[in-house]
Amino acid sequence: MTEPNDPYRTDNAGTSAWPSQSQHDPYGQTSSPYGMPNPYGDPAFGADGSNHRRPNVSFGRAIKLFFKNYAVFHGRASRSEYWWVALFSALVNVALNIINTGTGGTNDNPTTVYLVLAAIWSLGTLIPGLSLAVRRLHDANRSGFHLFWLLLPFIGWIVLLVFFCQNSHPDAWHKYDDGPLPAED
Repeated sequence: MTEPNDPYRTDNAGTSAWPSQSQHDPYGQTSSPYGMPNPYGDPAFGADGSNHRRPNVSFGRAIKLFFKNYAVFHGRASRSEYWWVALFSALVNVALNIINTGTGGTNDNPTTVYLVLAAIWSLGTLIPGLSLAVRRLHDANRSGFHLFWLLLPFIGWIVLLVFFCQNSHPDAWHKYDDGPLPAED
């Protein structure tokens, strides 16, 4: 006869009730019943998704991802990824205004240099900005169609600001992660 904690015993003690998980537990511990937490804090099947959050990114990595995922409207973008790009865009706009002022232009009468540079920047970041906004909405478990709030002045902008500031929703990965983004590094 074998000892109670003998890993070579032939009875079913310490095994899971599910056929796909019927491997013998060499430590003699029983599997947790359905609905009970797993021993030692192990993740369970169908976990809450908290480990599926998009990682926080640094300033440089956010800018790199912004341009690499140029027209990717699926997937998700973390808050840090979105707000680092927003800061970068604001800094570029400040630099463009400094160029305008330095070349003798004013807000009422901008210089040609400023107009050309501002047009290039605006056209070059329109599609990546929209795709990043859609991915940020996906991370908050919202549809990308919420961008139509932009058509409603002031109120719509405030609504979108609230959506962009929301935490990552733990279940958003179920709906919006249909594979990795083309560039994640």
